[in-house]
Amino acid sequence: MTAQSADPAGPAHPAAPPSPSDVGFEIVARQGRRARAGILTTPHGVIETPAFVPVGTKATVKSVLPESMSELGAQALLANAYHLYLQPGHELVDEAGGLGAFMNWPGPTFTDSGGFQVMSLGAGFKKVLSSEFSGGEKARTASGEDDDVAAGKERLAHVDDDGVSFRSFLNGDVHRFTPEVSMQIQHGLGADIMFAFDELTTLMNSRAYQEQALERTRRWALRCLAEHARLTAERTHRPYQQLWGVIQGAQYEDLRRTAARDLGAMEVDGWSFDGFGIGGALEKENLGTIVGWVCEELPEAKPRHLLGISEVDDLFVAIAAGADTFDCVSPSRVARNSAVYTAGGRVNLTGSRYRRQFAPIDETCDCYTCTHYTAAYVHHLFKAKEMLSSTLCTIHNERFVVRLVDRIRAALHSGDFDALREETTGAYYGSPR
Repeated sequence: MTAQSADPAGPAHPAAPPSPSDVGFEIVARQGRRARAGILTTPHGVIETPAFVPVGTKATVKSVLPESMSELGAQALLANAYHLYLQPGHELVDEAGGLGAFMNWPGPTFTDSGGFQVMSLGAGFKKVLSSEFSGGEKARTASGEDDDVAAGKERLAHVDDDGVSFRSFLNGDVHRFTPEVSMQIQHGLGADIMFAFDELTTLMNSRAYQEQALERTRRWALRCLAEHARLTAERTHRPYQQLWGVIQGAQYEDLRRTAARDLGAMEVDGWSFDGFGIGGALEKENLGTIVGWVCEELPEAKPRHLLGISEVDDLFVAIAAGADTFDCVSPSRVARNSAVYTAGGRVNLTGSRYRRQFAPIDETCDCYTCTHYTAAYVHHLFKAKEMLSSTLCTIHNERFVVRLVDRIRAALHSGDFDALREETTGAYYGSPR
């Protein structure tokens, strides 16, 4: 536009920056000491909590259409900042209109900070850190190998006080993540809920290293808030994205409580965290205790996300301890290996007993797979190595977990949480948990 053809009314006023007032969390029911149900509002819809958030690592839940995830009741999806940064790049996703538009998912979205993958892939370990870092033995708690890597692997990530340098698992290229870079990536991805960049530790790390890492994560959290504020003011064309701090501290009560108090009260130029993630490696038997420590210290009015759980007993334990939302890759991962959840426990469909089971995988399940196909047919698909086997089993497993958490939420409203827990875990494990 030339000066002569400019609008005589003058330039338009710049858009107001998106604000935390655009989102919110309301607790609508309680049961016991800490269990609660709530409404989490995002620019792309509300999430009724407790809620299970399926993982679509690379902007897809493997083998399943986004439309199918909506039909099975998923309220939100979580994608991985590390993987999307490497491929196709957050700039491209931003250009496409953000994660939801890119993957044709109209509902709320989460992204993690990338810290978990940088650290776990950088040391050559898999996801189940509490067991795999200890070689299947009890994890060391007083002293450990702070630079331990998996057998036959080389360290691909190196941490310093400013950030992490790492090699891509795709091609070996060197990259650098700092709190600012993680915020820039996640703002580019455009998820409704993002997580602050943190240092993942393991149960193999020494107490001294856990303390160092926790202080490093605290300082990184301050930098994340500052960069989040800057980017929010700059990106007025996008709706407000919530930033949640991540609580670390391994199995140590004092460290967990300190982290929760620090991040719960943290403020940078008037900006504070919109919610909190509970992260890090921990032993299953301590799950409820650790979540309880953290929830006792965190602000009551803000939501809490427990990273990486989906087992039946763990969901009940975590919700009773005060967690609101959850994510995990396990339902889709085990589905691709023929393992499915049923009301009577987890089973493997390649077993010979399913060859002639001309009935649903689970008679009590209302998923698309169970209402259209038999276990015998899915058994055949696995034996024939057909891709449809992964699709059908993933739909079933994701629906199983989503539906279970939906039932827990209803039980919190009705006051029947304890009865549902006893009935469900008793049927699934053979005795109540």
